Amino acid sequence: MEVSDIETDSHEQERVPVTIITGFLGSGKTTLLNHILSVEHGKKIAIIENEFGDVAIDDALINKKSKFSSDEEIIEVLNGCICCSVRQDLVAILEKLAARIQTGSLKLDAIVIETTGMADPAPVAQTFLVHDSIAENFRLDGIVTLVDAKHVERHLDAKKPEGVVNEASAQVAFADRLLLNKTDLVSAEDLSRLEARLRGINAFAPIHRCQRSEVSVGSVLGIHGFDLQRALRASPELLNTEAPPTQHDASVGSVSLDQGAPRHLRTVQKGALDLELLHDWIRELLQTRGADMFRMKGVLAIAHSEQRFVYHAVHMSFHGYFDTAWGADERRESKMVFIGKDLDAKALADSFNDCLATAESMEVKMEVLRFTLDDEVECRTGLDEWSAGRVVGLLYRDDDEMPPGVVAPYHVQLEDEGGRGNAENRCVWVPSDADDLIRARQRRSKRLRGSGHGADDHACDGGHSHEQDNVCPSTSRHKHGRSQY
Repeated sequence: MEVSDIETDSHEQERVPVTIITGFLGSGKTTLLNHILSVEHGKKIAIIENEFGDVAIDDALINKKSKFSSDEEIIEVLNGCICCSVRQDLVAILEKLAARIQTGSLKLDAIVIETTGMADPAPVAQTFLVHDSIAENFRLDGIVTLVDAKHVERHLDAKKPEGVVNEASAQVAFADRLLLNKTDLVSAEDLSRLEARLRGINAFAPIHRCQRSEVSVGSVLGIHGFDLQRALRASPELLNTEAPPTQHDASVGSVSLDQGAPRHLRTVQKGALDLELLHDWIRELLQTRGADMFRMKGVLAIAHSEQRFVYHAVHMSFHGYFDTAWGADERRESKMVFIGKDLDAKALADSFNDCLATAESMEVKMEVLRFTLDDEVECRTGLDEWSAGRVVGLLYRDDDEMPPGVVAPYHVQLEDEGGRGNAENRCVWVPSDADDLIRARQRRSKRLRGSGHGADDHACDGGHSHEQDNVCPSTSRHKHGRSQY
């Protein structure tokens, strides 16, 4: 081995490896990032993340409690796409990190860049190839592309105007490794067909099937996967700094709703959201605009919850859950980002405001209830069992007994077999004003069996909308005779 080869190898080892994580909107990039930060690997990693909108959502979703990273190394790039409008911000961040590394104040084993789902990875990679100061301190280790097995084909098939990049196709073509994610949402036949299509676009990148972005860290970091000659075949203008910037579809944009924005920039009102009104709005939005709604995500403040409500949606697929509790010094304010075609910012802001848990919105909910106080009703208390009772509370909430965010339309005191209030004061809260949960009293018996109504889809667990047996939750300790609002 020549002395020059030894010096080259030594310099190669000194440069910090950089992994670019890309993939279309909703493919699982932030989930992968959390996975990398959560498993034991002993690496000191800096994170550079990019958001298509002008409100930070992913930053709130990244696991900052990992012992392998600190807030200091989690860096955020906002307001724009890293492949075109904010590349100089990326250069500035890398140069700042390089300066700290050279002075010995920072030791890094890797850098991970999470691009926005609308990014073309080629211009991002170019940053590490044409900037001498960047290439001196960092080397491009690999481009890892996540592929949403359920939704990617509609984006690969999308017709784009002349000169406009198909981001999903570019991300697959430029990948050094493909993670075929969400494989549990499609059939084995669809997976085989999709893999064949991906190999038709990129015959060189290994394909790893996964669910919830769970892969070994070794299959993502330190892969030595980037090959310049192969990259040039995928993007011949890769090293041309005079090439025109990436052109995106002008009809695709983002709308951000942020209760914490300065007053002159804030488009929404402040206040906690009502969980039921929120679910109704999102459900209608996905049903009517799902095809054009590429991505939705948010961290929300819900009335009657000490926890943050986090949600993700890709087209018509929605997942929401109550996450960690709000911090003692954290302002309970909602942030939402929508990315899609032909978005109406004012309509989205107005719909958001309609979901606030105000006295006015609760009055509207009260007015449409079918029953009122002291009405005699029957509640479904078993799979095929109905029990007689009396309405003793409207828009009822008990923090000790009910899931976060849930407000029941009715609180009902059940009767004993003699037709009187139960001696044990047994009450139930009714999660939905639906016929298969609560109905007007039928006099033929005090306890009736068998209407056989099917299950209803509701969110009485405070977040996950799922199908379950409709039985009114019961307790003997509920207070009654009052409205929560």
